[in-house]
Amino acid sequence: MYQAIPYNANRAWPAASRTAAAAAPPPPPRGEEEEVRRAVAECPVVVVGRSGCCLSHVVKRLLQGLGVNPAVHEVAGEAELAGVVAGGGGVALPAVFVGGRLLGGLDRLMAVHISGELVPILKEAGALWL
Repeated sequence: MYQAIPYNANRAWPAASRTAAAAAPPPPPRGEEEEVRRAVAECPVVVVGRSGCCLSHVVKRLLQGLGVNPAVHEVAGEAELAGVVAGGGGVALPAVFVGGRLLGGLDRLMAVHISGELVPILKEAGALWL
């Protein structure tokens, strides 16, 4: 059986500055940003997302259903994409790069797919042959 921790009114709460510093994520290593940049330059289709993210899985399955084998790169957060995308702001994960350029996230990929523009974009990038 679990025991409750007794409440002590005299106990001080942790300082706010210490918890805020502990909660802030560390800056991303430069090697990870360069690795994303290299993958985008080398592969026709790259999906950048978080590990175990269901949206990344949906993007990957949609592209595989069209006959594309995307390179999937897992990152810790959006900070790794800041140096890869021109302008750096407003990039959400998962991010889909086609032909070295940012196509967008899942919503943009679905919109382009539904409108029938995705297959020609993939053919132009060299990800589809037929």
